[in-house]
Amino acid sequence: MTTDLWIMLGIILVLIVFSGFFSGSETALTAVSRARMHSLEKNGDHRAGIVNSLIEKRDTLIGALLIGNNLVNIFASALATSLFIQLFGVSGVAIATIVMTVIVVIFAEVMPKSWAIANADRFAVTVAPVVRFIVYIFAPFTAVTTFLVRGILRVFGVHLDRTLPLLSAHEEIRGAVEVLARDGSVIKDDRYRLGGILDLHELEVSDIMIHRTKMLSINCDDPAPEAIRQILESPYTRMPVWKNEAENIVGMIHAKDVLRFIGNHEDSSKFDLMKLAAKPWFIPETTSLKDQLNAFLRRKEHIALVVDEYGEVQGLVTLEDILEEIVGEIADEHDVEVSGVQIQGDGSVIVDGAVPIRDLNRAMDWDLPDEEATTIAGLVIHEAQTIPDEKQAFTFYGKRFVVISREKNRLTKLRVR
Repeated sequence: MTTDLWIMLGIILVLIVFSGFFSGSETALTAVSRARMHSLEKNGDHRAGIVNSLIEKRDTLIGALLIGNNLVNIFASALATSLFIQLFGVSGVAIATIVMTVIVVIFAEVMPKSWAIANADRFAVTVAPVVRFIVYIFAPFTAVTTFLVRGILRVFGVHLDRTLPLLSAHEEIRGAVEVLARDGSVIKDDRYRLGGILDLHELEVSDIMIHRTKMLSINCDDPAPEAIRQILESPYTRMPVWKNEAENIVGMIHAKDVLRFIGNHEDSSKFDLMKLAAKPWFIPETTSLKDQLNAFLRRKEHIALVVDEYGEVQGLVTLEDILEEIVGEIADEHDVEVSGVQIQGDGSVIVDGAVPIRDLNRAMDWDLPDEEATTIAGLVIHEAQTIPDEKQAFTFYGKRFVVISREKNRLTKLRVR
């Protein structure tokens, strides 16, 4: 071959290298971890800052890299066609097409993209300064191209400016956690804790509240010794106080206030429950857990009464209840431990009907839906579309549910297999 042909071959090889650079840069900068880049930038890595600035304008970045990649590929193909025509005549066109296709696919597409996807963060920070310069050079061409593309798509009813991300940030984080858990990088407890944080804005206080039928409360008209005894024997430090009827909550008593009174007064006849009780705090049952957590912290409160749209008390919720949605069950030496979940020797599980679905999923690592019902009994009733009798069995969501006991309209115990 002549010197001119060798020079032409060298230019083609250089263009192939540039094509690989554009392909790898596009892959790395679109697959890079934004969280990792923000962390590196905060730690003083200026190249990570360049990466963040590039991916903030993703359409401009992708447009510049695609323009550069197509330019070098077309130029390389044209030179290769000219080279092979000089070497093989008319048949050189077909030879050039085959050779360039193989070379571009292997060395300018598959290999650099595979390398980039395997080391996305490192690749991205390495090429970022050069890519920023390329984006700057191609900025006018990118702007014109983007304008034309959006105009053409608008004719077909596609408006890129109005296009919203398919996944919210919460869903992206949740998906990443699930993938890491599947790969073994995140243990089950951590997965549930992270999921609990993400669920706070979706759950309402009615989903986790202690129902009024299970609330421990005190009649303000009870004799002083009886009221004191109930408070001191209770496993809870705060208790609702009612008058005339259990749903008429008129105050909230704290055990510490009672102990302080006992320490200062030997005569219990002077004990006045209503003078020590604080004003109750009522909240709507539709309040999200995220808002209620913020309200607890803002007001420095630990307990609130949940009411429905008619103002009727439905139950109560505590700061601990919300925290347990994140970290799991919190038990202390005064808690009455009633898990309501008993694993049997045959592999089945005996479950109290009032056990929340979320707690059962966390305990057994199941995935029963909790959108339509809060408790496991509620889920069975919802799926059966009736209130089952004892010994009735149903199969759904990959589980066999058998009603063991029922009291009036409540399913009190079930066997899940």
